[in-house]
Order: sequence, then C-alpha cells, then structure tokens
Amino acid sequence: MLKPSLPSILDEEGAKVPSGLPPAIDAHVHIFPRGIFSAIRQWFDENAWHIRYELTTSQVFNFLLSHGISHIIALQYAHKPGIAHKLNKYMAEKCRKHQNRVTGMATVFPGEKDGPKILQDAFDSGLGGLKLHAHVQCFHMNSDPMNRLYECCRINKKPIVMHVGREPKSSAYRCDPYEICSADRLERVLRDFPDLKICVPHLGFDETSAYRKLIEKYDNLWLDTTMVITDYFPIKEKIDLARYRSDRVMYGSDFPNIPFAWDRELKTLKAKDISQDALERILNKNAVDFFGLKL
Repeated sequence: MLKPSLPSILDEEGAKVPSGLPPAIDAHVHIFPRGIFSAIRQWFDENAWHIRYELTTSQVFNFLLSHGISHIIALQYAHKPGIAHKLNKYMAEKCRKHQNRVTGMATVFPGEKDGPKILQDAFDSGLGGLKLHAHVQCFHMNSDPMNRLYECCRINKKPIVMHVGREPKSSAYRCDPYEICSADRLERVLRDFPDLKICVPHLGFDETSAYRKLIEKYDNLWLDTTMVITDYFPIKEKIDLARYRSDRVMYGSDFPNIPFAWDRELKTLKAKDISQDALERILNKNAVDFFGLKL
C-alpha cells in the first residue's frame, strides 16, 4: 500500500536514452490540463511521494522527445463523470501538435451517461485507444457498463490500457482495489473479448506471477514495466524479465509522475540479462504492435 512520504530518490539523470539501447517508445506517459495536474501533484504529496518532474503537458512532450524517446503514448483518466469529453478534446489538440511522435489515448468514466458515445467521438477525433484506472474510477471489470466500453473498443479495433493490478493502492482512494481488481477478473474479460487488445500496467503488480502466466495463455494481453523494475516498491516476487514472454511486455515510465530520474528504468533495462531481440521488443516493437503505430 502507498504510504505518505514515500522517498524521493535523487539519482542522477542522463541527457539522452542510454547508449546501446534500441529506439525507445515510452508506452506510459501522463498528461493533464494544468488544474488537474496540480491536483494530482497535491494528492501525491499528501498520499504517496513527491513528483520530481512538475511539468506542463507541452514540457512533458518536449522533455522526453528532446532526451531521445522516439515516440510517446500519452495517457489520462477521468476521475469523475462529466469531464471525459473535455479531456479527450484536450488530448487530441495536444497530440496534434506532435504528429507522428505522440499517440494520445482517450478516457471515459465507466458507467457515465453516453459513455460509449463519448468514447466513439474520441476515436473519431483520432485518439488511439482507451485508458482506464480502476483505483481512481472504482469500476468493476465484469459489468454491463464495462462490457459496452470493451465492445466499442473492439469494434473500432482500439486497444485498452487498463490499470487493474491491485497495487500500488492507497487508503486515500474511495474504493479498495483489492475488492475490484484481480487477475481472475481480468481473465474473464480476456476470454469474453478475445480480439480486444488489453495492456495491464506495472506488470500487474501485486499479482506479477499470475499476470506473467496470463500473457503465456492469452495473445490479447500485454503488460508494461512501469515503475516495478526500478527497485522502488517492495515486491514479493523477484521480477525476472527473461522469464516473461518477450513479445508481450512494453516499456513505460509513468513520467512525469515519478519520484526518481526519468531514465532510471531505461538504465535498469540496459543492465538486465536479456537478449538484444527481447530489448527491441520491449522498447519499441511491442508498442508498435499493440497500439498499431505507423512510424
């Protein structure tokens, strides 16, 4: 569980993607309008860690692209009903300024009125998929409102990035992720929607072993590495990426909402005992496949 005042790590940051790595697509970057970004930083200060990079959306894009990230997947989530349409419009406008370098994902608040229409409008505007966060939005994966969103994504051939791992949780959330999130619940979605591509961030933390087995079993499931390979969180099971299906894992940073250097995870990947082919898949090829990128 997240605890207030988790440490900020003042590790040295590099000016570029570490040498010797393949081109890097960051599949997990957050952007928000200024007011929401400010509220998120305040929440993190009170309930988790101090965010090291207090940047605007434009600064986020410029920072990563100037430091050598080849492509950005931009994510946001609606924390309440009624704001998704404006957030999607914001996302589309910001990403349009960085054509071919940034792919934006849509948001919707599960269960809100006209949710599928909000999502369809977002796809029609050019957004590349859907981002959901169960800890913030408190949805049940196996429900009619969610099924309607899954079906909209399936029909449009758009992927979902869905934070349904149980950690990192916080008592500040209005629901308990352990009651609504589990690998078993996600497996039902994977079975019911076999042609819907789903990515679970953070390698499914804290059920990393269960999710590692799920990507062996289901071709429509991907995972991302965000924050969990950096030795920041205490994790029961040692994560050995060499044991993972290398065509179903993507690199993601959680930038800018991180308590350590932007390239800490890239340095970790470079030091891992994994093949060059696996590195290429994790750092770019899998994101190209999952998000349908045309680079």
